Amino acid sequence: MTRTLISSGSPFETTVGYSRAVVQGDWCFVAGTTGYDYAMMTMPEAVEDQTANALATIARALAEGGFAMADVVRATYYIADAAYWSPIGPVLGAVFADIRPAATCLVTGLVTPEMKIEIEVTAYKG
Repeated sequence: MTRTLISSGSPFETTVGYSRAVVQGDWCFVAGTTGYDYAMMTMPEAVEDQTANALATIARALAEGGFAMADVVRATYYIADAAYWSPIGPVLGAVFADIRPAATCLVTGLVTPEMKIEIEVTAYKG
């Protein structure tokens, strides 16, 4: 079974040693993805913007592996403050309302203070 590694160009991928996504057979595992804007090389302030950026990065990684957001079966959201749940809900719902993956949200610390959300997903097409 072929294993495909997908990169988003984050400098952390080589420094820490991970892939943005790994495709193994009919599965795609997307690593925790923050709201960093790789085009502008910035982290937006608003958690809603960070959420939208993370979802866009995830969508690109999935597409590169031959998957779509509609293939997502599991999503995990890590937020730095429980108060972020309400503002991110509509952003997540705009993408996942019809897909409805199994999902979990955890309130936790993230690597740097400007990171407010991190999202990881698993996709399946079989």
